Amino acid sequence: MKTKIFNYLSGCALMVLATLSFTSCSEDKLGPTIFPDVTEEIDPNSATYQLDMWLKENFRDVYNVEFQYKYEDVGTNMNYNLLPARYDKALDIAVLTKYLWFDVYAEVTGSQEFLKTYGPRILMLVGSPAYNPSSGTILLGLAEGGIKVTLFRVNEARIDNFADLNEYLFRTMHHEFAHILHQTKSIPKEFQTISNAHYDSSNWQNRNAGVVNSLGFVTPYASSEMREDYAEIIANYITRTQEEWDHILLNASRGWATDAEDANDEDAVYYCFYYYDNNDASNPDNLKYLREGLVGELEDGTLIYKNNYQKGVAPITKDSEGNRVDANGNRCDNSNFVLDSNGKRIPIKVFAVLDEDGVDGVAIINQKLQIARTWFKEEWGIDLEQLRNEVQYRQLNYDIEALRQQVYNIK
Repeated sequence: MKTKIFNYLSGCALMVLATLSFTSCSEDKLGPTIFPDVTEEIDPNSATYQLDMWLKENFRDVYNVEFQYKYEDVGTNMNYNLLPARYDKALDIAVLTKYLWFDVYAEVTGSQEFLKTYGPRILMLVGSPAYNPSSGTILLGLAEGGIKVTLFRVNEARIDNFADLNEYLFRTMHHEFAHILHQTKSIPKEFQTISNAHYDSSNWQNRNAGVVNSLGFVTPYASSEMREDYAEIIANYITRTQEEWDHILLNASRGWATDAEDANDEDAVYYCFYYYDNNDASNPDNLKYLREGLVGELEDGTLIYKNNYQKGVAPITKDSEGNRVDANGNRCDNSNFVLDSNGKRIPIKVFAVLDEDGVDGVAIINQKLQIARTWFKEEWGIDLEQLRNEVQYRQLNYDIEALRQQVYNIK
């Protein structure tokens, strides 16, 4: 799975590799080794013994899954400059992976057999993202032939911020597992033709989220190709909160515009609302666009730009009573905002951009979701809603200290 990254991060991986060589001192206390043991037998005297034993007991013995966190460059793409996963981050991701992925399917299906049968055989953690400078993207996850799932960017995981964990790790897990599932049982044919006219494999990373929502995609990456679209609709529905999902649908219902001459320009900024400067529509140059999310609503339903009000027309002078007034005689406050008869600032009226793309984004997203629901039920015997509810509950109700303690208690 890929996602867009800001260009100013392009040199981070190389810089970190260059500086690590010079920061150690002979008296520093070194952490657990990042390199694998020579033998398969787990050494009880090893600094990583507790985590290694926990992984053996909870992944290898139960699911026949090798959970790899000790760096082996032969297991990665040598074209990327990658960093090993930190031990503490690997421990946290390991216990959360079991709790939020493997235990979820065991709960929903009633046994551990589902993931024992269809799950990957290897889970690999890599500390850094795999950065592709030619496209300005980073690789967050990879599913290889239904056998191996690799998760990148582990060292940047913020355990105290689950939205961040979801964005970069756990949504990726469900995305990559969706790939494994559809490699076993094909994506329904009715899904494969829904959005053929709107995929963009070469420029998806520069597409605005609201714009692609309006075209029937849940994320820009979903708009890259049909298989990613399918994995994204599943992974996002499972992991996003209802508020986040509703926001996607809200975006899908709106029209969008850009203030850039070229809509494919990576610097283009898209908007779903506009207003006329000083509410004067007589001059086309007064048309201004507003960023998504910067609007409120009055009691009469009039949309307003939050904390933005009508400015007085210069010059600002004082009338015979000492009141500040603009060139049109409108009373203004000390910041030159026009006031109404009650002395309150007059908000700018905001209008929605017309939805002229010819696509009912909400209907398309719901159609895709229903196909995924039916596929899960008929092909796998799994209720997608039950799966989502279990994931949502666990995301909001996990105790990381209690999960870590499972590892610390290993004797």
